[in-house]
Amino acid sequence: MQRRILIVVFPGFQLLDMAGPADVFATAGLLSPGDGYVVEVGAVRAGPVPAHNGVTVGAAALGEVTGTIDTLLVAGGLSMPEQVRDRELVETVARLAGTARRVASVCNGAFLLAEAGLLDHRRVTTHWLAADELGKSYACVEVDADPLYIEDGNVWTSAGVLAGVDLALAMVARDHGHALARDVARGLVVYLHRPGGQSQFSTPMRAMTPRSEPLRESQGYIDANPAADLSVPALAARAGMSARHFSRVFTEQTGLSPGRYVERSRADTARRLLEVTGHPLDTVARECGLGTPETLYRVFHRHWRISPGDHRRRFQSKES
Repeated sequence: MQRRILIVVFPGFQLLDMAGPADVFATAGLLSPGDGYVVEVGAVRAGPVPAHNGVTVGAAALGEVTGTIDTLLVAGGLSMPEQVRDRELVETVARLAGTARRVASVCNGAFLLAEAGLLDHRRVTTHWLAADELGKSYACVEVDADPLYIEDGNVWTSAGVLAGVDLALAMVARDHGHALARDVARGLVVYLHRPGGQSQFSTPMRAMTPRSEPLRESQGYIDANPAADLSVPALAARAGMSARHFSRVFTEQTGLSPGRYVERSRADTARRLLEVTGHPLDTVARECGLGTPETLYRVFHRHWRISPGDHRRRFQSKES
């Protein structure tokens, strides 16, 4: 049986919030036509709806939608402050959510769900830039700004923009198994189903970009060569600085000390290796520059609050 996906848009919506999940579901339908998806787009008023980037999409009138909805998905957009004041839109979303098996949002689309009362007493996420405002505006909503997406009951919320692709792939995996989600990801040439608990922020995203070109080169070298000698003396020599000066300006310009940045980068590498390879822990420790399984365990647990083995098992169980 094909599942009906209804994506809610509005003037000024973020095109990728709609197009990313739509392509995931449509590709799943192509690969598994007997039990795939049918994607529809709806807005308060039928007709062309302009996205924030000027591209226009055709939408049906939400008030005229009838029948069973499998997944109601709300896009986000820069015009969201205006949309949450549109009572017709908010009330229509609330009504349709009551008929849907599953409700979801991408990016700050969570504000529409919250305004409709659909996120009360739930743990949710949104784009990190909007997380504080969401929590302050809706006291009954538990906002976690870190994960890519969160599933709480039948409500799914995701972080900004392309995290909607991760959300949709997770839904495909839940509905039809990881094999189909993997094939969809391969067909779209995207990262293979990042787990929802993965942070919105990689180590480079957590740190500030250095103003100095030698320091930017050092930052890139660290991330690309986790198993290299990344001691302060070695990095300082590459940058043509004294160790003391390098450590001081690196910390000033990135917000992290060189040692802290290196450890976080290696932890990120270890996490990726655990998720996408079957390497034993001693190989993972060596390839990410942490040396031994014991050091890998200590660093991984410090950053992710879970052991490397448990992370791999959780990731694989999400994938299966």
